[in-house]
Amino acid sequence: MSLLYLNKKKIINDPVFGFISLQFELVFDLIEHPYFQRLRRIKQLGLSHLVFPGANHSRFEHAIGACQLMQQAISVLRIKGHEITEEEAEAVTVAILLHDIGHAPFSHVLENTMVEISHEEISLLLMNELNQQFNGKLDLAIRIFTNNYKKQFLHQLVSSQLDMDRLDYLSRDSFFTGVVEGTVGIERIIKMLNVWNDQLVVDVKGIYSIEKFLISRRLMYWQVYLHKTVVSAEFLLINVLKRAKELTANNNNVFATPTLAVFLKNNFSSDDFNENIIIDEKSVLEWYTLLDDNDILIAVKEWQFHPDPVLSKLAKSLTNRKLFKTTLQTKPITKALEERIIERIMKDITNDKTLAKYFLMTGEITNNAYNQHNETILILEKNGKLKDIRQASDINLSALSKTVRKYFLCYPKELDFN
Repeated sequence: MSLLYLNKKKIINDPVFGFISLQFELVFDLIEHPYFQRLRRIKQLGLSHLVFPGANHSRFEHAIGACQLMQQAISVLRIKGHEITEEEAEAVTVAILLHDIGHAPFSHVLENTMVEISHEEISLLLMNELNQQFNGKLDLAIRIFTNNYKKQFLHQLVSSQLDMDRLDYLSRDSFFTGVVEGTVGIERIIKMLNVWNDQLVVDVKGIYSIEKFLISRRLMYWQVYLHKTVVSAEFLLINVLKRAKELTANNNNVFATPTLAVFLKNNFSSDDFNENIIIDEKSVLEWYTLLDDNDILIAVKEWQFHPDPVLSKLAKSLTNRKLFKTTLQTKPITKALEERIIERIMKDITNDKTLAKYFLMTGEITNNAYNQHNETILILEKNGKLKDIRQASDINLSALSKTVRKYFLCYPKELDFN
């Protein structure tokens, strides 16, 4: 046996799903790649650990978990008589493994401040780059990922209202936050998966598990993903980065790692990424793959001591968890209320109205557990007929398909309006 032989079918001990076996050598090689290893340094839930101390799991763990669920789903569908070749099984597993590879640090925070491109677009760019490095071995995975393959149900396993991505993150995020309302019967849901006319469906016996899945998803959004304190922390970070970027543009000295400095000094668009422009001998995409949570956290810690009072105060608030007061309401925030708060900020914090706006954050959050206008969850009845989950269920799911909108207002707690 060659000394260069390496067993690539490793076993990973996952706290949520137990022992996970890697069934394909290509999956192992992709996990070993620096692009994928970067996901170890990006928290799955961004700043949610400021509310839920256990929420320190990474996107790396999530991607591995989604892989495990994909392997289980493939096995179930094969047992039910649906043909999935080894090539297709490997490709769809690779597609779910890499579905989040383009995520920025702190989820959507960077997308709102540093770059004008979605993480989905960057994921596809990185998959294409990896495909070149792996001599075309990702061709089929990319076709499945972009829904350009003849078997649509394979794409639905990667991206739909009942994909392996959602099944993993709901269970994983519930586990690490301790929010038991997010617990989902994953094993039963996967056992109930089926294919009918090239569509991913659920056998009628699994209808109650799907109802629980939709309710859990709604509760997790309100209790975790859209928790008002998490919203406050994320928008505080957005304002920290915006101020740092503004100071950099005005030639002020702002501490940053070399990677973060590139994004503070430039405004990259989708075209810049697609054209892969070169900055300091590296492409924009290459710089992006070097950026992770550590760049942001180290910078924010240092910015506490910056001479600019706005950057300093915002950075201290975030680093020391002195987060802004946040209120939620069902009606939009009025301009009169905004002006009233701005006046108090100008009186107590800064006399500059332009700078005062850094200490006031307003916006809206929405929750829609089941988007029937996007793609439905179909229930396969014993007579071979398909029904949308809303028609098949004997409970009223209309509330879950309705978009609930709330408006938030964040400002420093020392501004007492009582």
